[in-house]
This record gives sequence, structure tokens and C-alpha cells, in this order.
Amino acid sequence: MDNSKLVQKIQQLKNQRNAIILAHNYQIGEVQDVADYIGDSLSLSRTASKTDADVIVFCGVHFMAETASILCPEKKVLIPEINAGCPMADMITKEGLKALKREHPQAAVVSYINTSAEVKAETDICCTSANAVKVVESLKEAKEIIFVPDKYLSHYVFTKINRNFIPWNGYCPTHVRILPEDILRQKKSHPKAKVIVHPECTPPVIQLADKVLSTEGICKYAGASKTSEIIVGTEIGILHRLQKENPEKKFYPASLHAICPNMKFTGLENVLWSLEDMEYEVEVPENIQVRAKRAVDRMLVTCGGD
Repeated sequence: MDNSKLVQKIQQLKNQRNAIILAHNYQIGEVQDVADYIGDSLSLSRTASKTDADVIVFCGVHFMAETASILCPEKKVLIPEINAGCPMADMITKEGLKALKREHPQAAVVSYINTSAEVKAETDICCTSANAVKVVESLKEAKEIIFVPDKYLSHYVFTKINRNFIPWNGYCPTHVRILPEDILRQKKSHPKAKVIVHPECTPPVIQLADKVLSTEGICKYAGASKTSEIIVGTEIGILHRLQKENPEKKFYPASLHAICPNMKFTGLENVLWSLEDMEYEVEVPENIQVRAKRAVDRMLVTCGGD
């Protein structure tokens, strides 16, 4: 079946099921094109929580679908590819975090949105790459900050706020593939281009950047800036959206190695099968959902959804 027929069948089933399709910025182009909304994990989950749809097809990785389920437990949340996980989210467990909390009982716990529901349930407040600095700034009474799981995002926040951080030794395998020499090579090839990188990148890469932004921040900057050329230091899937929304501008990947295999598992066939079979449903047990939602809601109140 060619793509046009797949898209037609997906649209028919979507209408029959009263479903919406959400796609993360790192998904492959054809999945982004069939989606109703494209964005980062939190903006998509917020979209899910406000929709009148009965079914949410979340084209991303598992923790993202979990976050949507945390925010709107009354809806049916489907992930088209059950094996689409997040290696960084898997680097921190509920048991590991609880052990660290026992070692630092006075510390406030900040967990990146890129964590499981069980980890969020052990957290005081969640954060995204866009609002991590603001979240930590809000914890004025905390003597220590446990920050999980990304040590590089933690380091970036530490450079903005000199607090006593206790980082977890996690990282994004995709972003660490972007090397300083990649940035320097692209700058040499495109001397007029601005360098925009994600805060999950390593400190040497961040030092070479003109701006450090989340995926949504990168998309907003690309649209608003007068800059006509941008070197993009994040997963290369975002280039599809950037070029589609800004056809007059040029975007260059910092590294062609910055590919998240898990984000590429989902294709149009998976989306179709998900709607046909109503699989794979992601549900969060109520006792975990309630506690995890408290941490996410606290972030939303603190940061206004940033």
C-alpha cells in the first residue's frame, strides 16, 4: 500500500474513532505530516489533555505516552510502536531515586519530563528542557537539588543557577553523539549560520552555541529570527518541521549521527495498525498517576506551561 492510501485509511479510522494523532518533533517526516499536532512531549500532552477526542495516538516514545495518560487518564492513549522507548528514561528507576532521596533527605527532587511515571511519582516537581532553569529557581528553600536523570541538562542549569546540585549519571545517547568538532566543521562550511543546540548536549558543544533551546524553542526561534541559516544541534528529525515551516531558510544538522533509533520505529503502517486494533494502550495505575500528576501540575503552575 502506498503512502497516499495509508494516509487515507488513517484519516478514515481517525474520524471513526474520534481520535487525534500527536507526533513528536523527532518523528519521521511522513508521520509528522499525518499528525494533527507536532511538538515536544509536554506541549503534546497538554494538547491531549484539552482535546475532545476519545483516543490519542501518541507517535513518540513510551514516557511521552505515559505523560499524556497522566494528564488525561479518562482518555485512551495509544502508542503505535510498543518498543519505542527512551534509553535516558531507562537510566533512572524508582528504586534508584528512592535510594538517593534517603541519602539526601533535605533535597528537593526535580525530574526531567523524560522519565517514567514511577519516577515522576517520587518527584517534587518535573521540568522540561525549556523550563528547567525556572523550575530550579522556584525551589528557593531547598538546600540541595536532586536532578534526574540527565547530567548534561543538570550541568546546563547549574551554569545558570549556582545551587548545590546532586545530578544523576544519565544522558541522552543521541545528543552525546554531537561533538564539538561537528559544530566547528559546520561553522567552517556555513560561516553565516547561527548555532542552536539542545541543552541535552555536552558542555563543550553548548559552549560553541549561539543559543541553547528546547525543540519547541528551536522551532520558535527559526520562525521569528531574521537568521537565514541555522546549524541545528539536536535529533535530525526536527529538520523536517523546520524546513516545512520555514522554506525560505536553510537548516544544517550539527551531526548526521544524531539519530534516535526509537523515534524512527514508528511509520505510517504502525499508525494505521494502532487505529485498526486500538493498540498499544498506555495506562498508568491510579496510585502512581495521582502522585506523578502532582509533580507535573506543580511544574505547570510554576512555569505557566513553558
